[in-house]
Amino acid sequence: MKNNEAKVPSGRLSRLSKMGGLASRLAGNVLFEGAKQLSKGQSPKLQQLVMTPSNIGHVAEKLSQLRGAAMKVGQMLSMDAGDLVAPELAEVLAKLRSDAKVMPHKQLTTLLVQQWGTDWLAPFAQFELRPFAAASIGQVHVAYLDTGEKLAVKIQYPGVRDSIDSDIDNVATLLKVSRLIPANVKLDTLLAEAKAQLHNEADYHFEAEQITLYQQHLGDDPTFIVPKVYQQLSNDSILCMQFVAGTPIESVAQASQEVRNLVASRLMELCFRELFEFKLLQSDPNFANFQYQADSQKIVLLDFGATRTISDTLSQGYMQLMLGAIAQDKQQMAMAAQQIGFFQDAIDPQQKQLIIDIFYQACEPLRAQGDYHFGNSDLAKRITKAGKAMSTQQNEWHTPPTDAIFIHRKLAGMYLLAAKLNAKINVNQLFLKVSSQSKHNC
Repeated sequence: MKNNEAKVPSGRLSRLSKMGGLASRLAGNVLFEGAKQLSKGQSPKLQQLVMTPSNIGHVAEKLSQLRGAAMKVGQMLSMDAGDLVAPELAEVLAKLRSDAKVMPHKQLTTLLVQQWGTDWLAPFAQFELRPFAAASIGQVHVAYLDTGEKLAVKIQYPGVRDSIDSDIDNVATLLKVSRLIPANVKLDTLLAEAKAQLHNEADYHFEAEQITLYQQHLGDDPTFIVPKVYQQLSNDSILCMQFVAGTPIESVAQASQEVRNLVASRLMELCFRELFEFKLLQSDPNFANFQYQADSQKIVLLDFGATRTISDTLSQGYMQLMLGAIAQDKQQMAMAAQQIGFFQDAIDPQQKQLIIDIFYQACEPLRAQGDYHFGNSDLAKRITKAGKAMSTQQNEWHTPPTDAIFIHRKLAGMYLLAAKLNAKINVNQLFLKVSSQSKHNC
């Protein structure tokens, strides 16, 4: 892991200099490449000059060194823009999702002394300085208490919280200069949401509170494990949790059809419960946030920093939207979409119908009688194609409420996971079960 170490620049000036150095290097490369092509009688476009393979590598490298906001905005863009971004930018985003560098040991120990004091090792029988996981805003270490309890200690990179807004603004400038953001992606709205989201994710007190809420909602549910938090060792920059062993959720793809169906069904049902019963949504469907214990057949839930509260109005709107889709009642779906907030302004009837048709298509698994075979479905491709068609009429499109975007992301994530596991699920049955229970509870 030594080769994947890089000191995290913690001050605003040092972080800005990273971006400034990147801009200078890109400009130099652009001039060199431009001169080379002109000498051959070619007329290169600026976008082609900016995003050469060499420059793509420099962009991804610098953004991954900044971690935090720089990586987060790239990750959010990759999910929101999807296939609509240029292949060159998609390559940068793919690198950002997979290339989180870790702190060198010296920077790590300095940070631990700052957070816990010079005797920071005192509570532990052992503390592994080499992290077993690294992401956009922090890295995770194994530690053991004197009692023998095994912990997962999430440590936030220095400077991340204080530089969120400026980092995102710097990245936005870079993305705009590169001219690789398609016109139909409302970058300013996306960046404002990235800031709000990251401020929450960088507050480990917030995440600890969300973990407690999930434990309360799930109660003694035998299906799921939510790691407990060690409050006395945690603060807003360090989160100490019970270490729960599990295998990556994708490994279930190698299990029997019965196990694959069971795991996918349980996660789909949990998604419906979040939306209609808990009114609390863990909105990041990254596969890494789910693990599986084959011996106990339990699903481990991880990472609650992206949890969002869902309003009663939004919850009821989606229930009516899905019920309308099941009943093939597009008028009911249109009324529900209005309640959710999709048609707040005047909208062309043809465009409105196009949006309802996409919703109707996305609810295909809900309308299936019996099991829906996600592995054999091309639903994701069809929805993407319909979205592209709609994006060509950008002047008619109205951005939905932010929470709605995250709900769609979570549902899409569950669909993708079910497809990855080649699962067959009776989605209609799961939805009707949860919706009837939530109505009863009301």
